[in-house]
Amino acid sequence: MCKVFAGQDPDGYRQVNRSVRIGGHSTSIQLEAAFWALLDELAASQGLSTPKFISTLYDEALQINGEIPNFASMLRTTCMLYLRGARPDEAELEHLHSVAA
Repeated sequence: MCKVFAGQDPDGYRQVNRSVRIGGHSTSIQLEAAFWALLDELAASQGLSTPKFISTLYDEALQINGEIPNFASMLRTTCMLYLRGARPDEAELEHLHSVAA
């Protein structure tokens, strides 16, 4: 079992910075390459670009929770929820598509 985890390609946990625009401001987010790959996949599954998905997620989380203490950690747990099968329902998908348009 340990070889599966210990023998993983180091490129997957390489730190990657991406610039995104959130709330009209440019910011840089640093995540491991594997998380960026999952966020790209998650965004595409909802018909959004990754920057648009991240910006929408930020806005919605802020609206629901009032603050986001650690957005990079939130993105990582978003990936985990996605891998566990969490998906938006049809109404949420329709809303995302209208936002993207």
